[in-house]
Amino acid sequence: MNLTPKLTMNPVALPVALLLLLLATGCVPIAPASTPAPTVEVPSATPSIAWFPATNTPTPFIILTRTATLEPLEGVEGVLFTDDFSDPALWNTSDSGDASAQVEADRLTLALTSGRMSIGSLRSEPVLTNFYAEVTASTSLCRGADQFGVLFRAQPGGSHYRFVLACDGRVRLERVLGGAGAILQNWAASSDAPPGAPGEVRIGVWAAGGELRLFLNGHLQFSQRDPVLPAGTLGFFAYADGETPVIVSFSDLEVRSVVFIPTPYIAPTP
Repeated sequence: MNLTPKLTMNPVALPVALLLLLLATGCVPIAPASTPAPTVEVPSATPSIAWFPATNTPTPFIILTRTATLEPLEGVEGVLFTDDFSDPALWNTSDSGDASAQVEADRLTLALTSGRMSIGSLRSEPVLTNFYAEVTASTSLCRGADQFGVLFRAQPGGSHYRFVLACDGRVRLERVLGGAGAILQNWAASSDAPPGAPGEVRIGVWAAGGELRLFLNGHLQFSQRDPVLPAGTLGFFAYADGETPVIVSFSDLEVRSVVFIPTPYIAPTP
């Protein structure tokens, strides 16, 4: 007589047992943890600004830009002011440990430790309308989709235009209005944009009425018409897209007046 006890298993319990076995062997995929929302650091001397608000624009694409133009700097005249970054009182500065904006050694240096953060610094004066500004940007640490660039016609409440350079050699133009971002010129590849670090580029912004022209090393990247922000102050920003530090400095700022009568603005047909 066979005295071995006969084992039976409820059919309903079989999938549970199988699941426990798979978990014990590490064969069941585990859903990844959700990515935390980006953190924004701004100087304490300015109101909290969403430097990179979400946009409802299409997925960015890459195009080639023009570097030769006929009369890209129409109406540029005398120097309004220069800034050798020797006076920290003219700029918003801060140092939170993770992000800093400091004026020293004749330059404004923006630094981020990592982790999808941004830092910006605005000049306290003057309010500019029609102008051409040039500044030298130098990248010490910058890679991939990290970004830096110029804020112009910045107004209280965070509205501004932003000329963006990515550290993979692309450029674009954005407008932020009341916390809402809009892409005026989508990403475009440029041979003038420094690919990574170390690198150096002379950035130029020409603005007259609703006409905006953006330059790198004296070459026109693109022009755009947008009459929404007629005047404001000037500043700079940096953004860390990944988990590596970003350090960008700005020096030798020169701003000239522009005497130019743009053609009347006609809104595009929907």
